[in-house]
Amino acid sequence: MKLTTAGESHGKALVAIIEGLPAHLELDVEKINGALALRQSGYGRGGRQKIEKDRVEILTGVRNGETLGSPVTLCIYNKDFENWKTCMAAEACDEETMEAKKLTKVRPGHADLTGMLKFEQTDARNILERASARETAIRVAAGEVYRQYLAALGVEIASYVSEICGVKDGGRYAFNELARAKTTQTGMLDEESEKRAMEKIAALRRDGDTAGGVVELRVKGLKSGFGSVMTYAEKLDGQLAQGLMSIQAVKGVEVGAGFEVAKKSGREIHDEIFYENGKFFRTTNRAGGLEGGMTNGEEIVLRVAMKPIPTLMKGLQTVEFGTKEKAIAASERSDVCAIFALSVIAESVVAQVLADNVAKRLGGDTMSEVKARYARLP
Repeated sequence: MKLTTAGESHGKALVAIIEGLPAHLELDVEKINGALALRQSGYGRGGRQKIEKDRVEILTGVRNGETLGSPVTLCIYNKDFENWKTCMAAEACDEETMEAKKLTKVRPGHADLTGMLKFEQTDARNILERASARETAIRVAAGEVYRQYLAALGVEIASYVSEICGVKDGGRYAFNELARAKTTQTGMLDEESEKRAMEKIAALRRDGDTAGGVVELRVKGLKSGFGSVMTYAEKLDGQLAQGLMSIQAVKGVEVGAGFEVAKKSGREIHDEIFYENGKFFRTTNRAGGLEGGMTNGEEIVLRVAMKPIPTLMKGLQTVEFGTKEKAIAASERSDVCAIFALSVIAESVVAQVLADNVAKRLGGDTMSEVKARYARLP
């Protein structure tokens, strides 16, 4: 499967093309829209979410609620484009508005400066429009399509927020408890932890500052043998890490016990193997469901670390690109904390990577072929 996305943060629309979906996958558009609404939710979000009410339009590849086997095209129109079209339209724009919207006080932590130098630009808007996390809206829409493909095989993906700006949710949760995280304000499951996290976010908002956090993702129901040990590019843990690291503001990914493995002995960290009633099994899952770059049939466990959003309402020290003089970084409308949104986005990215691996292994022109081949796997 192949996913291509296009579109700018304040442009007319965001678009995705998905290639490789089999025919007869039943798509529930309202589930896609539900995921888009969740992406815009969470305590600490900014003013853009009040403007945009994201809904997907399927332009190609689906008829009567089922995929045709041809490329599927998804589109989300940006309502804020009406406020920006005099300087964001593809045709020649109003010069006065272009100058007023020009951004040259480059923001630390953003792609502004590096992108301007790389692409020979004098306006950071030509970089930030694509670098913006607004791009993740279309990835969530596509990710929900992949999730429905996986769900048809009995594969489930869930997550919760385990930390916000140093406030940790110390609970240990069964997979079936994780769905409740999407009904809370922060994505945390422990009420006391959530209360302290919200107090921290509120204080940061008053100070013009921002917060990051950690999301834990889990995948249940995926059989063993997806991914491969034979070449480095086929290793599934590497592909998952790459996908998650491609999300804006993500700076770290852990698999299973993650960095804790460096602190313990082999006897403490490796999952011993047993055999009973015709099946191999493990009683622990410190490997996080991945061994040698392949799924081993246990739950996949991943953690994703998000940095504080680099657009601060009280800007950081920087340099004005044209004059090279000291300046305070520009303040664009932004969030204080978007960790809840990250949990939704990360699930979508994981769905994309896993669906691609399932398709590579099973093939199939129709969903009935895919389901039959998956059922035959041990």
